[in-house]
Amino acid sequence: MKNYLFLLIIFLFIPNCTLNKVVKHHGVHFLEKKYNKISNKSTNKNDIIQLLGPPSTNSNFNKNLWIYIERGTSSSKVSKLGKKELLTSTIVLLEFDNRGLLKDKTLVTKSDLNNIDFTNQITTLSSNEQSTLYNMLSGMRDRINDPLGKKRKRVED
Repeated sequence: MKNYLFLLIIFLFIPNCTLNKVVKHHGVHFLEKKYNKISNKSTNKNDIIQLLGPPSTNSNFNKNLWIYIERGTSSSKVSKLGKKELLTSTIVLLEFDNRGLLKDKTLVTKSDLNNIDFTNQITTLSSNEQSTLYNMLSGMRDRINDPLGKKRKRVED
């Protein structure tokens, strides 16, 4: 009886196991192939929407810049405790002119993202004066620490 139960469990669980990776895909599928079908100065916004769909996001500063994103992740090996592994990461930047024709197109792939150099410079304040907010909050701090104003009178004398 135990052997039958053991065989039943094996036949139920083993066929459900798979060796193929499960890929979670976000964004526009096959973005790199669709990018090659787009040509400058002859493709308009309607053609892009028909080929790629609506943009993933628009630029906040330039409304004629459309951004399309593709990302594919998969669970890694058991030895890495199921961390997500980045398989594909593609970004397409499309810039249009005032008439709606494609002016410039840029493709950024996963290998390009690894080669981005960041600056080590630190931004400093352009003004050495204390802000109005700081002055107001420090005044409130003084009033909380000395509500009757006795300490301030000693300093002024």
